[in-house]
Amino acid sequence: MFIIGERINGMFKDIAQAIRNEDPRPVQEWARKQDSAGARYLDINTGPAASDPIKAMRWLVEVTQEVTDLPLCLDSTNYDVIEAGLEVCKRPAMINSVPAEWPKMERVFAMAAKYDAAVIGLAMNEEGIPKDADTRVALAMELVAAADSFGIPMENLYIDPLVLPCNVGQDHGPEVMQTLRQVKLLANPAPRTVVGLSNISQGIKGNRALINRTFAAMAIANGLDAAVGDACDEELMAIIATARVIMNLDIYCDSYVDIYVKQK
Repeated sequence: MFIIGERINGMFKDIAQAIRNEDPRPVQEWARKQDSAGARYLDINTGPAASDPIKAMRWLVEVTQEVTDLPLCLDSTNYDVIEAGLEVCKRPAMINSVPAEWPKMERVFAMAAKYDAAVIGLAMNEEGIPKDADTRVALAMELVAAADSFGIPMENLYIDPLVLPCNVGQDHGPEVMQTLRQVKLLANPAPRTVVGLSNISQGIKGNRALINRTFAAMAIANGLDAAVGDACDEELMAIIATARVIMNLDIYCDSYVDIYVKQK
């Protein structure tokens, strides 16, 4: 399992101000930090701060690529904004994200095929987020079928079962774990899986980091391949590395945590 660094996002005050002022320093500082900490992708999201999100996305992509070679995960509900970022990406990127709704899948998977991009597919549709695993898996199958119809390799499709905060959607947790397992049975080769890691603790007043770390370890045991999360949380990265060793995904050595962080 690898981390998609979450920090270059206009929802954060420092990044929002950087976008408004076109100041690359905070963006590039977080790009370097997350790269050094072991992120495999960097999530790029203009957030609500941008008066011109298309221009802001291009700018964020360009200034980020000045200081890191990591591939980018372009995050927006506006697909014109994502395509503007794809046009200036130096490496194949990831599109974040598309629900199981045909007009949106058609737009996104055609774009993914054009730019050789990976796609995060959301196990939801016009009716919202399902409560049970079976409905989540059925929607994941729609995403698999749509991706295949556009020639998207399954290793480039990441299914997000959609995590709700455990203080308001506690009964969703086991359903998410079951979905992670069942998604692996939908195709051969199987699509990959991803979650928004911090969603599990959103709105919680207690130790959010502890909940995020525990969820990460449990999800890895259920087949999780990637997560949008805090790459600069050293304990989280150590837990991920340890879980990978326990699940026989990486070979044990005394410096396995350092090796995991340095892998790209």
